Amino acid sequence: MTSSVIQPSVDINLPESELKALVSKTKDWMIMNGASMRSKNNFSLDQVQVAPFLLLPSMYPKKEFEVVKEVQPLLNELMHKVAHDYEFLRDTLKSTIEVDSFTSKLFNIYEIVHSEGFAQNISLGLIRSDYMLHSDEGNKIKQVEINMIASSFAALAVETTKYHKFVLTELGHTDKLSNIPANNAAAGFATGLAAGWQVYNNKKAVILVVVEEITYNFSDQRKIEFKVQEISPDTKIIRRTLTELHTQAQLGPNKELLVGEFEVAVVYYRSGYELEAYPSEKEWEVRLLLERSRAIKCPSIQYHLAGTKKVQQQLAVPGVLERFYSESNQAARIREVFVGLYSLDLNEDGEKAVAMAIKDPAKYVLKPQREGGGNNVYGEEIKTRLEAMGNSKERTAWILMDRIHPPLQKNYLIRAGSESVSLQDFVSELGIYGIILADKNHILMNNQAGHVLRTKPSSADEGGIVSGAGALDCPFLVVS
Repeated sequence: MTSSVIQPSVDINLPESELKALVSKTKDWMIMNGASMRSKNNFSLDQVQVAPFLLLPSMYPKKEFEVVKEVQPLLNELMHKVAHDYEFLRDTLKSTIEVDSFTSKLFNIYEIVHSEGFAQNISLGLIRSDYMLHSDEGNKIKQVEINMIASSFAALAVETTKYHKFVLTELGHTDKLSNIPANNAAAGFATGLAAGWQVYNNKKAVILVVVEEITYNFSDQRKIEFKVQEISPDTKIIRRTLTELHTQAQLGPNKELLVGEFEVAVVYYRSGYELEAYPSEKEWEVRLLLERSRAIKCPSIQYHLAGTKKVQQQLAVPGVLERFYSESNQAARIREVFVGLYSLDLNEDGEKAVAMAIKDPAKYVLKPQREGGGNNVYGEEIKTRLEAMGNSKERTAWILMDRIHPPLQKNYLIRAGSESVSLQDFVSELGIYGIILADKNHILMNNQAGHVLRTKPSSADEGGIVSGAGALDCPFLVVS
């Protein structure tokens, strides 16, 4: 497959001395404005390093950007409806939970709280839907996946937007600042968390952020916490790991979630989306306890399950969206951003999908039920994996997706610990953030809430900023 090429937003052929001075200045700008992370190689609570970023903003078609901004509230609502359709989740995930232990454990928690009756009917979703432009379809925008738990980089995306306005000004392009779209992602997420806290209606209650044992992407998390307290000064926020909560958390007489001396209004998961977050049964016991509580969860267990890859694949089956939308135009607007997704179940459709992938693996991506990056399979490895799985149930834990071939664009990648930079070809993934606060029958808040552009070298398969080769970027909107 041949990707198309998009010309850069401004002249990028800078003299070497000017480029070196600019890189030094932009690193300082990003560090001083909090676009930072902790080092994986030399971790210290007392030290930070600049988060990886693109020197210049990447060109992006305004029409496609607006399409996915406008569809985000529909996707928020869709995920909410899916999460509250017990039969759909049960039937869709039936084959997956037989072979995928992580999804099985999540679903078991869901079954328990569903059968008991939810202590809290309201769920909060801070969602990110990810997209790429598809060269094979004239750079039409197509959905890669939807993230329902620990959607990251809302805060750092805001700083990157400010940075790219700074660098354009530095290079004498103030006439182009209007091409950088406004970005309210951090304030949007903070508003959602504050709204959840207010709905809980106890001023003494706190927001609990569930974090990893070691947090590298701390700045992104902390900026949202501080924004919550700026919007809602009465709100106190505490941070705990799942392991810490095993000894500190308990349910009160009315299923209040109590952590030490605090009652919890909102549980905001920034961990818990991968198996490594549950090193023992203790952490799974804590997850069940949290889900049994009256606290508003972000996300609730049913929201978390709605974001699985298997659900995404099932929603792409013709006619399935109409189960959730009576108005055909709404289903059509969502379907327009879908790319081909295929079940690998042990049936005729699954056999067809396996045959397609083995015949031409370069056309597809093999995806497990995981979040956090670094889990997908590409190229000839797809053929190897599928042939090894054969007709075992193991393959039903995976889905197959058409590979999107985004356009190439030249830019400079700037990383901590590297003084020299060079022009490379890059591809970008756009994330649109959404907020939904609702019970089964009443939506209290449903908004689109900003964006993030993550860009990686075209040679890299995985583009996660923490886990892969990706970097922070910003769209430079153009009318194509």
